[in-house]
Amino acid sequence: MMLPIRDHNPSQATPFVTLALIGVNIAVYLWGLVALQTNEQLGQFYFDYALIPVLLSEGQNAGALVTSIFLHGGFFHLAGNMLFLWIFGDNMEEEMGHLPFLAFYLACGIGASLAQYIGDPYSQIPMVGASGAIAGVMGGYLLLFPKARVDIFVFFIIFFRILPIPAWIMLGLWFGIQVVGGLAVDSSAGGVAYWAHAGGFVLGLGLTVPLWLRRGAQRYWQRTDGHPPHPEAQYRRSSVPVVRR
Repeated sequence: MMLPIRDHNPSQATPFVTLALIGVNIAVYLWGLVALQTNEQLGQFYFDYALIPVLLSEGQNAGALVTSIFLHGGFFHLAGNMLFLWIFGDNMEEEMGHLPFLAFYLACGIGASLAQYIGDPYSQIPMVGASGAIAGVMGGYLLLFPKARVDIFVFFIIFFRILPIPAWIMLGLWFGIQVVGGLAVDSSAGGVAYWAHAGGFVLGLGLTVPLWLRRGAQRYWQRTDGHPPHPEAQYRRSSVPVVRR
């Protein structure tokens, strides 16, 4: 298992929109735990606000393209998405500005949902989660900061370590996993929305191109060498004590 836990790319301003998005997602999840006490209530809530492809194909509930990206299927689904949004969202918000970043985030979420929808437009399986929108944030991050270091928590049976690696390696591997998963897994069976992830990532990268061009395109990369355009964050090296058998 490899899990990003932080990057070395501190934002210089408060990421109000990123914090607000995290807060809204958490609030909706907590409200659901309190308000949706029966299977009937939960089913009706998902019917109204989750993206169900067959309903969209019938011209119903287009608003779910937005509402579905604020719903999550469980605590770990929510926690994983919010961790990724916190790591990569603040820098994209700083580069884009608060309101443009919000529009970018929502556009990536809608586009990601449509990418999954196209694969099976008559599926009756509800689609929920912010991961498609966050994948767009990751795609934009890859374009602007390909060599920003990201600390990865690596765990394999009894081996675990925190390794700093360039963002292009971590994000490239993540994107490759989504494409392979989308090709290998039958989307009609439910589970991970691989094509939403891949579609959101590509859309986010594409929507960031105009900003990258305004920054100078390849000249921007030459000036920064793909690193953040400010000093990197420095963290103390984490150590794990050796315990006798």
